[in-house]
Amino acid sequence: MRPSLDPRLDPSHPHYNPDPHAHPGLHIIALIEAVKGVLAVIAASGLAILGPAPLQHWVHVLIARFELDPQHGTLALFAAKISQGAVHWAAAAVMAYGVLHVFEAWGLWRAKVWASWLGCLAATLYLPIDLYALGKHPGAPTVAVLAINLLIVWVLARDIFRRRY
Repeated sequence: MRPSLDPRLDPSHPHYNPDPHAHPGLHIIALIEAVKGVLAVIAASGLAILGPAPLQHWVHVLIARFELDPQHGTLALFAAKISQGAVHWAAAAVMAYGVLHVFEAWGLWRAKVWASWLGCLAATLYLPIDLYALGKHPGAPTVAVLAINLLIVWVLARDIFRRRY
């Protein structure tokens, strides 16, 4: 390995501790990812169990509640597209999302570098969406979401660079 310009980024430097317990930032992010993953798995399971009928009913309730045209419009088109196959594909996608986040949480809890890479990449992909939302809906909640994602990217990128990967 070539020497680093900044000794704090060198894993052999005494300031870098490879012990997973020395990285509380990773543990906090791991807990957040675990909660997201478990909620997604529960949602996917519920979606697969419910099937299309209750979803179509809820969309029709929304159409009636807001006095929309039941034959035309986005919600009417959405209700028409809800099918057994579509619900199963959606449940599979949400399940994959949930399992990926649980897997990432496991890796972050154990301070695995691949999990830092995965989390950093995932959080970075959300940033353009967060910036777009900030432009469309400026306010404290949007700023908070953007700040949290920036903090997550910073913590994970710092972990990656400290390991020199």
